[in-house]
Parts: sequence; C-alpha cells; structure tokens
Amino acid sequence: MQKLNRVILYCRSGFEKECAAEITDKAAELGIYGFTKSLPSSAYVEFECYQADEAEKLIKMINFKTLIFARQIFVAGAQLTELSNQDRITPLIEAIQGNISRAGSLRVEIPDTNEAKELANFCRKFTVPLRQALRANQILLKVENPSKPVIHILFINSTSCFIGYSYSNNNSPFYMGIPRLKFPPDAPSRSTLKLEEAFHVFIPYEEWDERLKGGMNAVDLGASPGGWTYQLVKRSMMVSAVDNGPMDKLLMESGQVKHYQEDGFKFRPKKNSIYWLVCDMVEKPTKVTALMVDWLVNGLCRETIFNLKLPMKKRYEEVKQNMLFLEQQLKEHRVNAQIQAKQLYHDREEITIHVQRIWG
Repeated sequence: MQKLNRVILYCRSGFEKECAAEITDKAAELGIYGFTKSLPSSAYVEFECYQADEAEKLIKMINFKTLIFARQIFVAGAQLTELSNQDRITPLIEAIQGNISRAGSLRVEIPDTNEAKELANFCRKFTVPLRQALRANQILLKVENPSKPVIHILFINSTSCFIGYSYSNNNSPFYMGIPRLKFPPDAPSRSTLKLEEAFHVFIPYEEWDERLKGGMNAVDLGASPGGWTYQLVKRSMMVSAVDNGPMDKLLMESGQVKHYQEDGFKFRPKKNSIYWLVCDMVEKPTKVTALMVDWLVNGLCRETIFNLKLPMKKRYEEVKQNMLFLEQQLKEHRVNAQIQAKQLYHDREEITIHVQRIWG
C-alpha cells in the first residue's frame, strides 16, 4: 500500500507553471503546504504535501470549480515506474489497496499531449482487465455508481503511471477533464466550441431549460464571423451581433440576428431585456474586464461569458489581477454575482469567465 501524499492536476500543455502556482496558492489559503513538480509541456502537475494525510484533505477542502488552470484533480502516491509488460495489474492493486474501497468508476487516462496520444489504444484495452481485477479485490463496485469516488490511473508511458482517486462531487465529470464536443459543420468558425464548452462547464444541465431557453435576448460583442452567435441562434435566442467585420450569411438568414457594425467597446443596448452577453474580442484583458464590469454594474445583462486573452509572460498574475478587479468592482457596487473561470479545452492562450448576476 502506497502513501497517497500528493495531488495530481491535469492542465493544458504549456500551462504547467500557471497550474502549479494556482494550486500552491489555493493550498496555502487552506493552511496546506508542499511543493510542485512538473515538466514543461507535460500537461500535468504534481503537488506533494509535506504531511502525508494532507493530500486527501486538500482534494476534499479545495473547491474544484475555483481552479482555473486545472482540468482534473486527484490524490495519488508516488509515480509507479518500471511496470512489467507481463503484469502491470498486480503493482497497481498493491498501490491502491487499503487506500480506497468501493469506488464507483475507473478512468485510465493519459496527459493531453501529442506524445501521450500513442498510449490511448493501450489504455482502452487495459481498462477492461484492470476493472475486473479491481472488482475482484473489492476496490471497485461491480456496478458503476456516479456518486462514489473515481479511481484514476494516469499513464505517463506504458511502464509508468500515477494511481489514485477523486471525489465525484468535487472533480471534473469528463474523461481526462475534457468534454467531447463535435464541431457543427454549419458553424462559421471553430470558436463556436468555446462557448458550447462554457455552457457545459459553467451551467448545470438541469438549469439549461431556464437559463438557455429560446426567445431570450442576447448580445455578442466581437461577433464576426459568428462562431459564438451560432450557439445562441441554435438555442432560438434573438441576437445583437456587434462587430465591424462581416457576419455569416446563414446566420443572418435565420432572422434571429441583427448586425451592428460598431465598436464593441462603445455599443450599449437600447433594450433593458438582455439576458446573455458574450464576448470573445482580441483585446487587453484589463480592457475587456472593465467593459464586463460596466455592463454588470449597470444591469445591462443577467449573465455573461467572456474570454481574456493572456500575455506570454506572467499569465497567472494577469489572471489574478483581473479576477480580483472584477470581484472588487462588483462588491463595491453591491452587485450580487456568482463568478466562475476556467481555461477550457477549446481555449488556447486565454481563459473563459462566467458571471451570473443574482437579483434578490
């Protein structure tokens, strides 16, 4: 039986530093200390706790939804290496046995890198015998149970992996922390997947009928050619698309889009019935955040989803600064709101922020 004294976090390749800085900050806020280990472009981070029992405490106490750069989080032991091609299962059972029993599901995963993709086939095949062995040893329930802990095996290569578990009420429900979405062939740009993913990540599915319903009025700032507008039109909303650039012809023929060839930073709606404001403009993060604050403080929208394009250096600092400004401004103007932020799978050098204004 291994001591599970570390936390493993998945992230976007190239953002290991940001993920490491964030988990260090969040752990310190909870009075938990340790050190991070990561390799550039590895797409995962280890946070090793100084006290062995604090790793499990961390994955219980930290709210996964507050982590911006982490796609998944689980508690694990030291990396298992030199696994035999003849028998990988026995050392995995020995490592996890005694640490958990009656888990509800199993995920055999890989880091999201081009190199690791070669292991995807192996992981699919290996999952079946491993699942059987875990059930035989009463580590895994015989029937999947989504309310029970999830066992994670993260293969770094075919002879090396981390093994541990996460809590189903405080993790990403998606395999590898990635929602599997299909690009709609009639969408005008691939950016449409950013907004679709944001809906999946930020809005509970049981609330979609209320918060993403047809007939709502929406504004899309920086809309051209219409990737984000497409998601709103698809949900039968009426959209004011604001951009000096052209809009997709099919979207305009829908009868649900009015195109305003204006500067997105100067546009303000004439109606006071805008529910959704979405924005994917290429501008400085501070400028975009200030614009969103203006709309929210003045009650011009009920919910907003917007992207912040990050600089090449000091990205975590930039994110912290903008999130703090947003929170402070809303508090100062007595705006009751729920704020979430995530670097989504379909994001690149950016993060996506969701704010829901809540009226008493």
